[in-house]
Amino acid sequence: MAKVLIADKMSPRAAEIFRDRGVDVDEKPGLAPEELAAIIGDYDGLAIRSATKVTADLLAAAGRLKVVGRAGIGVDNVDQAAATAHGVCVMNTPFGNSITTGEHAISLMMALAREIPAADRSTHDGKWEKNRFMGVELYGKVLGVIGCGNIGAIVCDRAIGLKMRVVAYDPYLSEERARELGVERVELDELFARADFITLHTPLTDATRGIIDAEAIAKMKPGVRVINCARGGLVVEEDLKAGLETGRVAGAALDVFATEPAKENALFGMENVVVTPHLGAATSEAQVNVAVQVAEQMSDYLLTGAINNALNMASVSAEEAPRLTPYFLLARELGSFAGQLTTSALQSVHIEYQGRVAELNARPLTAIVLEGLLSPLMDNVNMINAPVIAQQRGVEVRETRDEATGDYQTMIRISVTTERQTRDVAGTLFADNRPRIVQVKGIKLEAELGSHMLYVTNEDKPGFIGALGSALGDAGVNIATFHLGRAEPGGDAIALVEVDEPIADEVLATVRGLSHVVQAQALNF
Repeated sequence: MAKVLIADKMSPRAAEIFRDRGVDVDEKPGLAPEELAAIIGDYDGLAIRSATKVTADLLAAAGRLKVVGRAGIGVDNVDQAAATAHGVCVMNTPFGNSITTGEHAISLMMALAREIPAADRSTHDGKWEKNRFMGVELYGKVLGVIGCGNIGAIVCDRAIGLKMRVVAYDPYLSEERARELGVERVELDELFARADFITLHTPLTDATRGIIDAEAIAKMKPGVRVINCARGGLVVEEDLKAGLETGRVAGAALDVFATEPAKENALFGMENVVVTPHLGAATSEAQVNVAVQVAEQMSDYLLTGAINNALNMASVSAEEAPRLTPYFLLARELGSFAGQLTTSALQSVHIEYQGRVAELNARPLTAIVLEGLLSPLMDNVNMINAPVIAQQRGVEVRETRDEATGDYQTMIRISVTTERQTRDVAGTLFADNRPRIVQVKGIKLEAELGSHMLYVTNEDKPGFIGALGSALGDAGVNIATFHLGRAEPGGDAIALVEVDEPIADEVLATVRGLSHVVQAQALNF
């Protein structure tokens, strides 16, 4: 039974869903890093929020961990590179708290525009400073939205409802999508120059870290107001403070900070700053939503292989998973077949999807081909880290698709080029959904791979098959199946022989010594 640890406080619905799905679950929020490291090796899944730090050291101790699920959007508390290297899938829940966070950004913008927190404090203190708090209207103002994903799009919609004019910067925002949202797509510098309010809704990456700094503030419209409900590191807080002190920035509203929990901060105490303690996702609805989503996603992955909202691998929906599952074994066998025959440095891999398989989501299949190809050459390779390993080693990976059918209704062919040669192998699924090898190096044959196989390339000469059978029989090796193919009479030929036990080195040496043998290799699947 798969086993999951919930390491941060979250809705009880998460544990209920795990148990209902047949996943064993422990709830241990608040563990110290050393306590978590001591037990993480017992778990297949780790469900977290923002408190738990999934570091490279923790991942190194997590020998059986397959998935980390973040109940929320931001995953800057997870070392994704280390997770990928260890073959651990990292998931988040980008939709569960989108509405809540978007609404909080709008709330902070309104509070900032009308100085509501300061007016509230003043009135509670018995003062009636009606003339002191002179706010500004949102109507007709320009809102600059940096980041137009799920939350950014919700903010755009709400702001348009308030009759604001919205300009948006997002490198991935198409003109068509901008028209759908009713916003104007602009470059970042133009957004800075035009916006009366600027709100941030982008993940924290190397490209976005410090996107609001002194240089950016100098380009902004005087009197701009800044709202950040995304990630603290997007704003250089000292530079924002300087902008507030000079009046270049009229006000700021912040829900997130560079260091959290934020018990002290340079912006605290400033009258033109509204702050909240990372409340963007803090509604009862959002807490339940993200807990439910992370439990469902992790359960799907551990039990069925469905991959949703993964950040370091291709997604596979619950609907796609049953259709792809038979191809997973075929892809792994084809990659392993080629990998076990590879004896020199890999240069490139070309994967062709033909017929029915060309209609499917091929990205996970490519990852599995690479897993099979690289596993015979190195340890600890899986479909998550295989593409990264291939990239790190300079292996070019290319995919092509052709929905037309040839000899078979569906087929995958991989061509592997090393510094010495190019070898190709193709396979298909028969009616029973079991994989078959149907071509090797351009030579047709049909073979179902067993656990222990003998692969022989030879010259097509009389007496060879008898000699091979005698060699195996004399060594006490029992043949389960025997598959043959040849390019032409007297030309190159291939034999794929399934045997009951692993082939000993001395038996392999005997086979290699037979007349007309070009290559002989034991394969294991």
